[in-house]
Amino acid sequence: MTTPGSAQAKPPPRERLLDAAADLFYRRGTATGVDALCKAAGVSKRSMYQLFAGKDEVLAAALERIGPPLEAALLPPPDAPADPRARILYVFERMEEAAAQAGYHGCPYLSAQVELKDPAHQASVVAARNKQQMTAHFLTEAERAGAADPELVARRLMVVYDGASARAGIGSEHLDGLSAGLAALVLDAAGITGAGAAGSGAAG
Repeated sequence: MTTPGSAQAKPPPRERLLDAAADLFYRRGTATGVDALCKAAGVSKRSMYQLFAGKDEVLAAALERIGPPLEAALLPPPDAPADPRARILYVFERMEEAAAQAGYHGCPYLSAQVELKDPAHQASVVAARNKQQMTAHFLTEAERAGAADPELVARRLMVVYDGASARAGIGSEHLDGLSAGLAALVLDAAGITGAGAAGSGAAG
C-alpha cells in the first residue's frame, strides 16, 4: 500500500522498453527509431544497448511478449463450446470485436512481416511462429470435424483472417460479420457443420 507522498515503483527498464516497443511499432510501424523508442520508455539509449543488441532485438522481444495475451484474446478458452465449427468461428468473432475498437491497426505479426519484408529477420521469425499458433488451431479443429483436407481448410481460413485484419487495420473495411461470414463459407465448403465431434477441442 502506498502512503501519501510515496511514488509507485516504475517497472524496470527492460519492461518499459518492451511496453513502449509493442505500442510504438504497432501504431507507427517498425521504422520507428531508437530515439523515439527510448523517449517513450523513459530509458537512455545507453541503457537500451546494455539490455538489447539493437532495435531489431527489441522488436522481436516485444512481439514475443504480446503472444500469450493475444492468443488468450483470440483463441477459445477451455470452457468455450467444444464444437469445431464454433471454435473456429470464435476466432473471427473476437477479431471483429477488436477491429471495431479505436486504435486497431490489424494483426501485429502480419504488419511486422509485411513491413520487414525479410522472413529471416529475427522479428519476422517470431511473428511467423506466433501466426502458426492460429494456423494450428484451425488445423486441429478441421481435423476434429473430419474435413477431407484439413490443411487446406486451415490455409483458407488464414487467408480470410489475414486479409480481413489487414483491410480493417488500414481503415478500408468495417468487418461487421464479414470475416466470420467468409470463414463460415469456407467451413460450409469443407462440410464442417455445427455437429459436435469427439475430442477435447484443445487449441493447438
